[in-house]
This record gives sequence, C-alpha cells and structure tokens, in this order.
Amino acid sequence: MKWEHSIKDFLTYSRLERSLADNTIKAYRRDLEKLITWLTEHEISQSPIHITTDTIRDYIYELAKNVSARSQARALSSLKAFFNYLILEDYRKDNPLELIESPKIGRKLPDTLSTSEIDSLINSIDRSTPQGERNRAILETLYGCGLRVSELITLKISDLFFEEGFIKVTGKGDKQRFIPIGEFTINVINLYRDEIRCHIPIKPQHTDTLFLNRRGAGLTRAMIFHIIKELKIKAGITKKISPHTFRHSFATHLLENGADLRSIQMMLGHESITTTEIYMHVDRAHLTKIMEKHHPRA
Repeated sequence: MKWEHSIKDFLTYSRLERSLADNTIKAYRRDLEKLITWLTEHEISQSPIHITTDTIRDYIYELAKNVSARSQARALSSLKAFFNYLILEDYRKDNPLELIESPKIGRKLPDTLSTSEIDSLINSIDRSTPQGERNRAILETLYGCGLRVSELITLKISDLFFEEGFIKVTGKGDKQRFIPIGEFTINVINLYRDEIRCHIPIKPQHTDTLFLNRRGAGLTRAMIFHIIKELKIKAGITKKISPHTFRHSFATHLLENGADLRSIQMMLGHESITTTEIYMHVDRAHLTKIMEKHHPRA
C-alpha cells in the first residue's frame, strides 16, 4: 500500500464518515505529508503497513527539535488517527504510536470578560442605526447562548423556538443541539428581527438567515471580529478579545453562579467533559480572589 493512496482514503473517510472540519482535514494532510518528506529525506522505504514504532520515534525526536510541544502533540494526534484508520480497514493489526506519549502541554486559561465589561461593550453600540440594533443582538446572542462564531453566522430564523425557550444550533461536525435562551436575549433578537431585519432587501439564499448585512446577505466570521474590535476600542477595553471570549465568559459566569459542569458541557456542545473542565480552573482563580479579598487570614 502506497502512502499517497492510504492518505487519500483516510482523508476521505475523515471528511465523509466522521464529518470532521475542513481545518482538521488540512492539518491531518500537512502532518502526514511532513512524515512522508522525512521518510524520503532519510531514504526510509517503509510503507504505511510496515512502518515501525522505532521509525516513528526517530521522526518525533527530529520533529521535537524544531516545533513546539503543542505542534508535536497535534502531529502525534494526526498520525494516531491515520494508523487507527488502517487498523479499522484491516491493513494493520497495531498502531505504531500506541506506546508513544504526547508531550505535556500547559493549558492556557481562556480570557473572559466581566459582566461590567460586557455591559460596557454593549452600551458603546450606537443603537440609532439599523446596524447598531443588529450588533446589539449579535453580542447578546454570543454571550447569552455561548455560541461559536460559526454557529452564530449560520443561525436561522427557523432555529428559534422562543415559545419553548430554546434555540437550535448546528455545531462542529454538523451536530445539532438545543440551547436554552433567556427572555432578555429573546427580546433583543425579536426587536432586531421585527424592526430592523424586516426592512432589509434579503437575497433569496438568505431568507432564513437571522443575522444579515445591509445588502441582505449573511455575515462572515471576519465581519463579527471587526464589529467586536471596533466596540472594544469604543468601550476602552484593553484586553485581547474575540467572539470566542463571549463563549468563555458565558461558561465561566454560569459556573461562578452555581451551574454544574455537565450542563455547561451540553450547552457548549463539547463532546468530552475534559474540554469543559478548563473552566474549573477559571472558577478556582475567581474563588482565590474572593478568598484574598474577604478572608481575614488570607
């Protein structure tokens, strides 16, 4: 079996059967092509079926000299997924990376906004313009529902179940979930939909898209980043923020106010609880500040 054919089959399987994101597919391809380049440079002719753990160890050793621990971990993850696919298809009986440990990576705590900072951002919006009311609805939806920016820009009017108090979101891998939405956020979205959106000449392919630009087309990720960047400057906030900061703030504020981790996991659409557990570290930092501020022996 040749590398090129097996990689092509693996990427097709990852895209069609596992519904992985395009960025993940591209990362898999890059990592596997780097391995092939290294094998060629070192005149190693082992096929995907016959490559050994020792060969992989030598490759990772060379890789570690030039890339960060995070990049090493990603490369290992790509290779493990590839060889697991070969096992699934009965081309191999073992994964040559099974005994190779990923480097330990310090997890960066997510940046969050305080409620007063979120209020400052929203209050800096010029609501005298149609775009202002739309931008207010965008920020309230990001913070009120903890959406990814990709989920926000693909949100449809038919996804709004306001009478039941939920919205339907299509997340990574086209997986759908229902998220509760508060009355305040519902009112803000209704104001935009009923007073602003209804006056926009909507393009035929975007009749069901909730958030539109002034020409009646859907918004892009870059547009959302630009909106938040401008509001950050107007509000005088110096910390680095992005649309994802509102998602982090959503989860952190829920945890600080007593929500359980499992419920937050479901609302965020995390497959693994370990992904959500990073917010426990943020909450501990919050509790430490409370202790230092209020305890007589702190």
